Amino acid sequence: MAVVNLSAAIATNTARVAEKPMTLGGHGTDDRALIRQIAIGDAKALERLFTRNQTRVFRYLMRLVRNEAIAEELLNEVFLGAWHGAGRYEGRSEPATWLLSIAHNKAVSALRKKREISGYDEETAGQIADEDDTPEVVTQKADKGAAIKAAMQALSAEHREILDLVYYQEQSVAEAAGILQIPEATVKTRMFYARKKLGEILKERGVDRGWP
Repeated sequence: MAVVNLSAAIATNTARVAEKPMTLGGHGTDDRALIRQIAIGDAKALERLFTRNQTRVFRYLMRLVRNEAIAEELLNEVFLGAWHGAGRYEGRSEPATWLLSIAHNKAVSALRKKREISGYDEETAGQIADEDDTPEVVTQKADKGAAIKAAMQALSAEHREILDLVYYQEQSVAEAAGILQIPEATVKTRMFYARKKLGEILKERGVDRGWP
């Protein structure tokens, strides 16, 4: 997930801001401000946006394409898309939602070109240990996380993605609808059936669902 390729791809486009460089703020600089700077050709702002969001976007791509090499390639494409599309970003959606929308479109295009992709899924949120967890609880979470990860692989692509967006990426129903370009009612319907199916799979495998 190196930013080297990304920087090389935009290097020739930064000359127009060289005469009037913009200074980024401190740690409080938000992604909206970075996108505004990207829109006028600030490559450093793009690198900052990449650094702040690469892990989230990469994990989302991994759950969609389930192939590390393809996910890494698409990750660069997502931020190149952000570079070219920043001027059209109007701020109506959160920056993370905007980036995930670009990622969704890139992944769908890639999957259309190559339908059968094998690989693995990123670790699920259930595997993240709390500082106060005992070793026994950590083990239980890891086991349940692995079970949920395996069960999600048995879901359809649309059900897997809707659960990822809402629960792992913490997108609202409205935001998920915008990313997928479907009605909110459809998002709710997919969520219902995805959760139902996941619960059935886990039950068949003798696992307590532990799902919200």
